[in-house]
Amino acid sequence: MDLKSIKTVKDVIEALKDKTSFERDVLVATFKIPKGKVTTYGRIAEKVGKPKSYRAVANALHKNPLSPVVPCHRVVNSDGSFGGPKKGAEWRRNMVIKEGVPVENDKVKISSQILY
Repeated sequence: MDLKSIKTVKDVIEALKDKTSFERDVLVATFKIPKGKVTTYGRIAEKVGKPKSYRAVANALHKNPLSPVVPCHRVVNSDGSFGGPKKGAEWRRNMVIKEGVPVENDKVKISSQILY
């Protein structure tokens, strides 16, 4: 499936049919994060009904085959920092800045206005 043809949740689910149900749920929840907003690994874990599985959420997003259509760059640590390898964290930080998310000292300035 061509990334440009993925427009709906149904399209995401179809493109991810080879993934586990948990990975699909995480990636669908991430797909719903609007531009200019961010969320945390913990909040995604809560949305998929596995509130203690934030590390598994991070692992599923690390293997995201649909980036940037499924915007894993909009998921940050609970303190607003960008986890993972430096190069990837830098890319995600630059992406959210381009989308209008406030970043100070390499962390998202978390507020109710930007938290999804």
